[in-house]
This record gives sequence, structure tokens and C-alpha cells, in this order.
Amino acid sequence: MTKQFNKYRFLFAGGGTGGHIYPAIAVAQKLKSLKPESEILFVGTKNKIESRVVPENGFEFKSIWIAGFSRKLTMKNILLPLKVVVSVMQSIVINAKFKPRVALGTGAYVSGPVIWASSLLGSKIVLLEQNSYPGITNRFLEKKADEIHISFKESEKYFREKDKLKLTGNPVRISLKKIDKKEARKKLKLDIERKTLLVLGGSLGSASINKALGNNIDEYLRKGIQIIWQCGANYYQKYKSFSNGRIKVSAFIDDMSAAYSACDLAVCRAGATTIAEVAALGIPTIFVPSQNVAANHQYLNAKSICDNDAAVLIDDSKVNDDLLNVVLKIINDEELLESYSSKIREFSNLDAVNIIADNVIKLAEAIN
Repeated sequence: MTKQFNKYRFLFAGGGTGGHIYPAIAVAQKLKSLKPESEILFVGTKNKIESRVVPENGFEFKSIWIAGFSRKLTMKNILLPLKVVVSVMQSIVINAKFKPRVALGTGAYVSGPVIWASSLLGSKIVLLEQNSYPGITNRFLEKKADEIHISFKESEKYFREKDKLKLTGNPVRISLKKIDKKEARKKLKLDIERKTLLVLGGSLGSASINKALGNNIDEYLRKGIQIIWQCGANYYQKYKSFSNGRIKVSAFIDDMSAAYSACDLAVCRAGATTIAEVAALGIPTIFVPSQNVAANHQYLNAKSICDNDAAVLIDDSKVNDDLLNVVLKIINDEELLESYSSKIREFSNLDAVNIIADNVIKLAEAIN
């Protein structure tokens, strides 16, 4: 079937972090399962997480030359106007060749020129907003959108195009599954009986979480705890020497199904995608919201969950002092772990990926 006649052609734009790329992959996987003839193209940046993760998940990937604005005066900012012009031209060419029926933007600066070009060339536009405080790119693109799918009701007040909003939830990739805990620990070469802590600082890593864990690593070991530690690409060289039989240190975890399934308790940032994943799988969680995000949105993401006793929140400024004691309080309390597991599942919307994929297909089919 040629591009000229295949109505199921979908373009995805977004990246920079797992929070922007994994919801897109979730929807793409669902579209492919519903319409196997679908042609799917991802557009992102060459040196970010999407350039690796998208091909690993079996989808075509193209990059454009774009970067975000740095608050510091750097050569990158001097080149920014040129990069914007070049990225817009690249985006027009990519869209003209691929001819998407529907283009989906998942936020981050890379989606701006790509989705703008898609709209210019007549594609239907769907935006996915994962966070309680919408990013500037999605707010910039909202006039071009046919639908805007949000994950938090709090997002509504930041958009002007209220009639386009759909409170759908954050899609979780269909490949993410809960497996038997002991089997998962065997897969990761961990002791099948020991209490297991999963520590996630995002794809780049968290300086504060890594420091809090590293400073007390001997105490965790003395208490019989084993650790799956994603320290992030920025910190791997610093912490890789901590790796041993009971501590698995990695820059990035590829098999998140095994990591989530193996743990009794997780410590992580409060990005919307991480929240969606731990909620979907019922993972007892300690959230440490990043302070380096727009409008403190990670704190807002986590607060409603923690206010309902479905997780624990530790302020980033207190994580070094408090993390060890909070972990030790929770990880050996089976009743508390079960309570957190049960309650956090209530914040999961497993239908989100189905709703978005169904709507995207309907938009594609509605085009003459």
C-alpha cells in the first residue's frame, strides 16, 4: 500500500525526556495493534533519548536541528534563531514527504516546528499534555489543534481552547507489564528473597536523589536491602563503582517491566509519565519532585496522590536527610506497602491509550 492511498499515516513529534517520548510510543504501539497497516514516523532531536528509544521500539525516526533556549548566555542561544529557521524548513520537507493524516505533539521544543508544519500542510493535529502545568510548546500550538488530551484537571485553566480539551489521562506503553516478582529478580540477577528498592532519577538523573542514596549506601546494605539504581546518564561515571551483587547501578534501565516488578518500593521524581507507570502497576512509591521544572509542576503532579495517602512525598531540599528513614519505615511494613499499592492504582487510567488511539484513527478516517 502506497503513502498516497494509506489513510493511516501518523507522525509523532516530541522528546528530550522519557516523559515526552514514552506516551507517544504508547499511542503508536496501540495504533499499530489496531491498524497494522499504519505508517508511523517519529521526529525528534539527534542526541536525545528519542533517537535511541524510538528505533529500539521498531519505529522510523528522523531528526531536526533544534534546541531549547538556555538561561545562560551561550553559543547555543546565539545559534537559536538559525536553528529555528532550519528546523522549520526541515519539518516542512519531512511533512511534505511523509504526508501524515494526523500529527501528534507530545510537548518539548522539538514538537513546535514539526507540528506547526503538519498543520500548515493540512494534517489533523492532536496534542498530548502530560503535566498539570502545560508546557509552552503545547500552549503555543493549541490553536492549531483538533484535540488536546490532558492528564490532570488542573491543566484546564492554562488553555484557552476549552472545547478542544479532553481529560483522558497519560497513556502507558502496552509493553509495560507486571511480571512475577521472583522471576523479575532472577532476570536482574538479584536475591529473590531480599527487600528491593528501585531508585529512578529520570533519564538524565537526579543529583539530590543520587547523593542521598550514595551517602547512606552502607546503611541500606546493613539493613538487608538490595537496590536497582538508575543514576542517569549525567551521573553514571560518578556512581558506577557502587555496583555489586546487591546494588545494580545503570545510566538507564531498558527493561522497566522487570525493574518495576522486582521492587517492593520505588523512589522517583514526579514526572507525569513516571506517575502514570507506577500507578498502572501499583508500585508503592516515594516521590521526590524536581524543583527545576516550570511552575513547580512535579510537586503539583504528586500532591493530589500523596494527599490521598496513596504515596509519600519528600521535598527535594530534605531528601538527603529524610530518604533513608522514610524508606526503612515503609519497606518492611507489608500492610503499608499493600495500602500504597492499592491506593495508587486508583490514579491510573488504563483506558487513556485506547481513547487517544481510537480518536486519532477517527480523525484520520474523517479526512476526505
